[in-house]
Amino acid sequence: MAGQILRELKAHAPFTFFGAISGIVVMVFCYKLSYKAAYDIFYILHPLHVLLSALVTASMYKLHECDRITGKCIMGRCNFWALLIIGYVGSVGIATVSDSVIPYACEALFKMPNRGIHIGFIEKWWLVNPLAIIGIAIANIKPGTKFPHAAHVLLSVWASLFHIIMALGQSMSFFLYPVILLFLFVAVLVPCCVSDIVFPLLFVKDKPRSFL
Repeated sequence: MAGQILRELKAHAPFTFFGAISGIVVMVFCYKLSYKAAYDIFYILHPLHVLLSALVTASMYKLHECDRITGKCIMGRCNFWALLIIGYVGSVGIATVSDSVIPYACEALFKMPNRGIHIGFIEKWWLVNPLAIIGIAIANIKPGTKFPHAAHVLLSVWASLFHIIMALGQSMSFFLYPVILLFLFVAVLVPCCVSDIVFPLLFVKDKPRSFL
């Protein structure tokens, strides 16, 4: 399991770095956005991130708990309630760390003027939580990981980015670019790979297989 996790993190690092670079490119053009505009964009990207994260996390669990060929659950182990709990905690909980908690740490460290932690599943519970449930429901019917995982990584980068842009106050110092690049990379690689790979595999009884 540990070897599998390390291999997955290593394999995903280059794409995650590319995603973080794309975030810096977006920041060059968007850092002067108003707080309201950045807030609205964050609450488009973050819920979509949660949706795809729930889809991938629940899919990873279901695919490992089902027969490789028939797709049927092994000895009835793929219980929907287990799928629901794993998909919800692994997506909403870890997406909150990725999109809100780690960006806020960057904002607080550099005392950005409009810093604030935005917990989506509380602040906009009526939007974020239903999308997590929809992602889990899709995974229960038709599990898939490859494309949703790639899109999930990019959405996570951009959601984290606009959380930081909210805090900037329409000003940007050049030296902040490499710092924000590092925070975006960490905010995505560790939480996203944890939610998509590590967390669901903790509940799998057989030897894990790679689907990403």
